[in-house]
Amino acid sequence: MSPEVVGFSFIILGILLIIGKWIRVFTPFLQTIFIPSSIIAGLLGLLLGPEVLGRFFHLFDEGGLFPEAMVSVWETLPELLISVIFASLFLGKTIPSLKKIWRISGPQITFAHILSWGQYVVGSLLALLLFIPLLGMNPAVGALLEISFVGGHGTAAGLSGTFSAVGFEEGRDLAVGLATIGVLSGVVLGMILLNWGARNGKTEVLQSPDDISTEQRKGLIKQENQEDAPAGHQTTRPEVIESFTVHFAYIGIAIAVGYVILQGLIFIEELLWGDTIELLVHLPLFPLAMVGAVIVQLIVSKFVKRSILDRGLINRIQGLALDLLIVAAIATLSLSVLGDYLLPFLIMSVAAIAWNVVAFLFIAPRIMPDYWFERAIGDLGQAMGMSAAGLLLIKLADAHDETPAKEGFSYKQLLLDIFVGGGIVTAASVPLIVAFGPVAFLCFAAVIMAGWLALGLFHFRKME
Repeated sequence: MSPEVVGFSFIILGILLIIGKWIRVFTPFLQTIFIPSSIIAGLLGLLLGPEVLGRFFHLFDEGGLFPEAMVSVWETLPELLISVIFASLFLGKTIPSLKKIWRISGPQITFAHILSWGQYVVGSLLALLLFIPLLGMNPAVGALLEISFVGGHGTAAGLSGTFSAVGFEEGRDLAVGLATIGVLSGVVLGMILLNWGARNGKTEVLQSPDDISTEQRKGLIKQENQEDAPAGHQTTRPEVIESFTVHFAYIGIAIAVGYVILQGLIFIEELLWGDTIELLVHLPLFPLAMVGAVIVQLIVSKFVKRSILDRGLINRIQGLALDLLIVAAIATLSLSVLGDYLLPFLIMSVAAIAWNVVAFLFIAPRIMPDYWFERAIGDLGQAMGMSAAGLLLIKLADAHDETPAKEGFSYKQLLLDIFVGGGIVTAASVPLIVAFGPVAFLCFAAVIMAGWLALGLFHFRKME
């Protein structure tokens, strides 16, 4: 593949993103429901590509406005970019003690795990009762709800190699499609619930939906406020090396550490039980990249006296990778696969959304000791496909950080993302189901969910 094709593949992604941004800026409806520009750009790429326009118009070999080589580049990006995203989660952060994390964000950690493990339970039940016996689908279909809705586009696309390894190639397109449904329905449901909460006295800060500013709806920052919202701070002198370059390099080191850990785990597995069962060989790199980031951050914090990692710059790199990943994943979605599995796709979408909403309305108020709405709305947004959506909903419900919701949400990631929502359990769920069977995995998930539910009901509820 020529360098020109690779370069233009990124240029076209950038063009799609800026078009998506301006479509959102000039479309009040999209502002009202807070659809991310990357989703709009991805859907635009899908419409203009071989799956839609290509069926009627052939500018290139595969149809549509994009050549096959460019689409091939886009298809490879998610597996690369998801490692960048997960390696960015903990770099530049002060990693607090477990005691402090639990004290501030314990209720949110508990509710987020209930949501995640509940999606495994719901997905596994659907697989056992409907999809496997009636449609003959791969047992790994039971993991798709958590992979797509909590994990999001990055996890869904990043696991394509794992899906292929277990003979479930269609899992990638189903997962990305479900993640898209999750994000779209998540922001819409989030706004509906915010309106309902404000009007019915469920929110303790937001008094009226009209309190959400036009600036927030458009996703723009006024010029006079831009100095208060820095993209990051320089930690090195640019004549020596750019700060952005340094931060990107540390992300690369974190991914490299994760790769070494993964290869070590695979070697141990082959040495000890490789002849009987293979699990770790199907594990993707990105959850180990997150572990690598924690290791790198701990080493930097202990041995480097100067502050060389700025969280703002890390966030910008992570945000760029996420935007590119979402556009590439949606633009390369196979609509024919979704068409072939339309019924299970619709059933899974409805089931995941229903579980999240029921848990939000009936479980969250009973396990949160205070500010249940502000705390739980963030977990709901994340459980619909994006951590950014969770933060957005918290910001809308609590614009001036008057509640512990935002701080708790941030700390919660340390004890959530490393396991579920794209963590080690999420990445291992598909090979675990294939290796031990969907019934064993359902029992495992149900026990874990019940444990978190009991913790919330009998521990945090007493703190009210």
